[in-house]
Amino acid sequence: MPKIIPTEVINDIQDRCDIVELISSYIPLKRAGRNFKANCPFHNEKTPSFIVSPDKQIYHCFGCGEGGNALSFLMKYEHLDFKEALEVLAKRAGVTIQFEEQGQDAERTYINELYRINELACNFYHNLLLKRNDPALNKYFQARNIKDETIKKFKIGLAPNQWDGLLNYLRAKSINIKLIEKAGLIIAKENGGFYDRFRNRLIVPISDIKNRIIAFGARVLDDTTPKYINSPETQIYIKGKNLFGLNLAKDVIREKDYCLIVEGYFDVITPMQNGFMNIVASSGTALTPEQIRLLKRYTKNVVVIYDADKAGQLATLRSLDLFLEEDMFIKVVNLPKGYDPDLLVRKFGIEKLQELIDKAMDIFDYKLNLLKNIYDTGKINDKTKIAAEMLSMIAKIKNEILKSEYIKMLAEKLSVSETSLIKELNKIKSSSIQTNYEPVIAEKHSEEVYSKSEKMLVKLILEDTQLIEKEGLKEKDCLHSLQDKRLQKILDLVFNLYESCQQIKPNQIINYLDDKQCVALISELSSEETFICELNNRENAIKDCLNRIELNSSGLKLKNLQSQIKSAEEKGDSELLNKLRNEFNTLMKKKGKSINEEVRN
Repeated sequence: MPKIIPTEVINDIQDRCDIVELISSYIPLKRAGRNFKANCPFHNEKTPSFIVSPDKQIYHCFGCGEGGNALSFLMKYEHLDFKEALEVLAKRAGVTIQFEEQGQDAERTYINELYRINELACNFYHNLLLKRNDPALNKYFQARNIKDETIKKFKIGLAPNQWDGLLNYLRAKSINIKLIEKAGLIIAKENGGFYDRFRNRLIVPISDIKNRIIAFGARVLDDTTPKYINSPETQIYIKGKNLFGLNLAKDVIREKDYCLIVEGYFDVITPMQNGFMNIVASSGTALTPEQIRLLKRYTKNVVVIYDADKAGQLATLRSLDLFLEEDMFIKVVNLPKGYDPDLLVRKFGIEKLQELIDKAMDIFDYKLNLLKNIYDTGKINDKTKIAAEMLSMIAKIKNEILKSEYIKMLAEKLSVSETSLIKELNKIKSSSIQTNYEPVIAEKHSEEVYSKSEKMLVKLILEDTQLIEKEGLKEKDCLHSLQDKRLQKILDLVFNLYESCQQIKPNQIINYLDDKQCVALISELSSEETFICELNNRENAIKDCLNRIELNSSGLKLKNLQSQIKSAEEKGDSELLNKLRNEFNTLMKKKGKSINEEVRN
């Protein structure tokens, strides 16, 4: 079993690292009073709204809402998981940490050996191609316009027309044959022995985000089938969790804030050779949620471009819903019939691809056009089918304004009422849609929905946790039912940590939270300037916040009781009615008002 890194070790590593020093090693910071400012590295902006607080060891962007501590920054900027970010921070702090039990050392060694075997295989194939003297092979590369620089950049290789070319090469380097099989490079014979999986094919190495070779795609050099064969899934390669070319494209994707998604290896290689760098491939399979989440680390804007055949269109439709569920913004390119991005660029140049991207269709128009080609909008039954298909897509959209606009557009396109579409939308059972959808009404900003007093109270507690005991805050009922559930989650965590006598600095609390909204809220509250510095002023501010929260809580209870009283009156339940009225009167007395005063107000 893996060891859990003790909280005190994590806190010690964080305490040894200065967040200003860390972030300034990635982006230039300028002093702004007690804090530092910069243009946010996570979204484009002209006026700096990215704040780094050396006192709180927190960063927060008031533009896009990103925030957190030193670990959060490393995870976001370098696209690392928690353990990887902690390792980087520990190295900067000069701290050695042990992550695994002894039993896991062998597993780590085994995984590293698979990476090494793939690297050796890649070099073997690549060197064979570089030394090629076959006129037919040279003619093949000329026909596809593949340059030597591209061959080297992608480490493209050649599998020899032999049954054991790679096998003999790796065995000569004393590589265990079972490990070569586990890497998916050889196949066991029925009567014993092994043979190479890839023979007489062009080899395209597949790398992960850390530039480690994890698998291979192998393409024929003629028109025989199958055109491609690929590595099987291994312990280091799961097809649905990787995107071909992302290791080379990620920085440009983040810079341009959009990505083109294609199907095949050469649909990436050829555009990249011609200067189009923000492009990745799903490697010929339908996109998976894991691939979309991987891409989402770098951008929320994608342009999908699959082959114009029926299979390509169906693959596009299947992937659209997945993008919507991840709150991505999608456009779709329609390719000329018979072309893929590789052939299009080779024949017409990269400018033609860019032209098609500029004309990319919104997902609404793309799907509706496809459906209109399948169904007849003049027939009621067909119109119903189109509406059902479109509504199933709209249901997955998280932005309520966009959802409302699509409903309006669909009503116009199908010549049906918006009300009827909304009713049908509310029937759809989907985890990504709330029932009783209301059109046009956008989500109100959190400042309008939730009490400012709740925010101020949590901010004051984060700044001085001793107030918890001094003011007896844990015993306050109103603080266990805050309107803002994010603040409630933060406050409950603070109370629990305080009770267990653990460190509860804002930058350390973040490590306990897996909710990005809560992390952003802590960084926001900690980054805002507070002018209530003296202890007496803090205590007065706490009391004022408590009074407002209690009044608000009482008001909600009264409103709920009024609703229950009305229901009891309609049912003629006199016993329940008396009970509810007594509760109502008792609560009103606590507020210092009578029922008559409440009615007059």
